[in-house]
Amino acid sequence: MASEDIAKLAETLAKTQVAGGQLSFKGKSLKLNTAEDAKDVIKEIEDFDGLEALRLEGNTVGVEAARVIAKALEKKSELKRCHWSDMFTGRLRSEIPPALISLGEGLITAGAQLVELDLSDNAFGPDGVRGFEALLKSSTCFTLHELKLNNCGMGVGGGKILAAALTECHRKSSAQGKPLALKVFMAGRNRLENDGATALAEAFGIIGTLEEVHMPQNGINHPGVTALAQAFAINPLLRVINLNDNTFTEKGAVAMAKTLKALRQVEVINFGDCLVRSKGAVAIADAVHGGLPKLKELNLSFGEIKRDAALSVAEAVADKVELEKLDLNGNNLGEEGCEQLQEVLDGFNMAKVLASLSDDEGEDDEDEDEDEEEEEEEEPQPGERRERPTAPPRKMLDPDGGEPAPVLSSPPPADVSTFLAFPSPEKLLRLGPKSSVLIAQQTDTSDPEKVVSAFLKVSSVFKDEATVRSAVQDAVDTLMKKAFSSSSFNSNAFLTRLLIHMGLLKSEDKIKAIANLYGPLMALNHMVQQEYFPKALAPLLLAFVTKPNGALESCSFARHNLLQTLYKV
Repeated sequence: MASEDIAKLAETLAKTQVAGGQLSFKGKSLKLNTAEDAKDVIKEIEDFDGLEALRLEGNTVGVEAARVIAKALEKKSELKRCHWSDMFTGRLRSEIPPALISLGEGLITAGAQLVELDLSDNAFGPDGVRGFEALLKSSTCFTLHELKLNNCGMGVGGGKILAAALTECHRKSSAQGKPLALKVFMAGRNRLENDGATALAEAFGIIGTLEEVHMPQNGINHPGVTALAQAFAINPLLRVINLNDNTFTEKGAVAMAKTLKALRQVEVINFGDCLVRSKGAVAIADAVHGGLPKLKELNLSFGEIKRDAALSVAEAVADKVELEKLDLNGNNLGEEGCEQLQEVLDGFNMAKVLASLSDDEGEDDEDEDEDEEEEEEEEPQPGERRERPTAPPRKMLDPDGGEPAPVLSSPPPADVSTFLAFPSPEKLLRLGPKSSVLIAQQTDTSDPEKVVSAFLKVSSVFKDEATVRSAVQDAVDTLMKKAFSSSSFNSNAFLTRLLIHMGLLKSEDKIKAIANLYGPLMALNHMVQQEYFPKALAPLLLAFVTKPNGALESCSFARHNLLQTLYKV
């Protein structure tokens, strides 16, 4: 490096920001190729006592420079935040993984406990994920709260590697009694597509602590959206869901709407440019109407939504006192529809929350295609318009007419598939007196794994309330009697898989144990007393329920009841 370059670098470093445990080289445009190039950066790091945050954004770090920086980090055990976005500008993609591996090894050696890792805008592709895979699996990331990976080009392969690493991190940290509690996940513009999104959804379902998920522009269609919806349903702390510019269609929107009904903390929903269409918009309106008390922002822009569906959305936010923004721009309202939308919101004194409608595409008079089978076969290509389904008839609200007239239809009767996908006591009761038969018919009772799944879903809604308790017990009886009475059913395999899913038996499979054992224990207590239950299974069940287990101890009453019953069997 020339002497004038060294002088310039020294001058730049002299202006380095140091505040609140943070050392920042952000935006310095440093070109760090060799150990010599990085010498002054290393000195700054080594001389900084109590380093908690290191900002390297807006520079370019080579393999050799990364290695010596990592060496300096080996003594920085207090480091918690790594702001390392856009730090490989101009580098070959082959240079990035070894650089990341070195930096990760430095953090692991230091015994750092990260709470934030930002590697956005580094365009490292799937191989780059390999570069920090070991770091994610290590104890350094057991404390991670924020993971930011926007615009990294991970692709499907990188998404799968990332999902596996997060799952492993959760498994290892859980074994030490402090499960990974990730709160913020960002991975926009990564071409994750359905398979990558589905893999990550599985990891999200295992983690269960997410508060913000940002995954815009990833080419995700309704199968991936549905997988994410199912994962979001078991992350009850979710506040922000940003899936902008993916392709929901009605199927994905309806699946997401079901999840929104189960969430209570959501503040921001960004489904803009997601092609939710009219039927999807109505489903989302139904979810908003019945819940989401903390909602601050709802973006359904550019979704090919027609007037009636958009008005249903507007009416659904009438009681959202914290709402700050409703974005329905770029849909098919037409001039009259835009005026009606503004009138409806004005009737609630909420006109100010409505975003501009300047890009409305006008009312589309063509009939909409409701053929969902056709939709499954062919997703729309970029820039291609598709026919849209008709929103159900609705009644307009008269702001001066006292109580609002009914707008959204009441929830349809639950079906078995809906109950098994999102179990709740209410859905079970709505199935009616034939619920037990319907559930048994829906379940392949020749497959122990599927029987276990159905048993756990039914028992998960157990309540001491008489009607719910009776419905659960009836469903368990019908299901298990059918299974155990079949000569082809493997009872031992059933019990083994059940114990694994309850977290009472270890398995090589990556299966997340259910969080709450109360319902399953109470259902088992009933089941083992029935004539259809094979008595030969009782000693094995007794042995595992007797063993020390934190999940069992948190349900001491149900565990005690089951033990008392098993001793008598």
